[in-house]
Amino acid sequence: MRDTAINLRARSEQRDLIDRAARALGKNRSDFMLEAACEKAQAIVLDRTFFALDDAAFKRFTTLLDAPIEPNPALDRLLARQPLWQK
Repeated sequence: MRDTAINLRARSEQRDLIDRAARALGKNRSDFMLEAACEKAQAIVLDRTFFALDDAAFKRFTTLLDAPIEPNPALDRLLARQPLWQK
């Protein structure tokens, strides 16, 4: 059950195009827009969490991940600070 509203403004040409596409799929405007937005959102999230590498690039990637961490004094100082909400 839907319990949250999403409001947006569009030009009439955009609305008409969306309505035409929704009718072509036998959907109403809301269902069409929600489905399209969720598909796009999912693609963006997956694009940022999944990536494909060829064998050479994967070997280089895993080598970099497995390499020892170089000292970083600035990062050490930052991590040693007490957060403001704990003061």
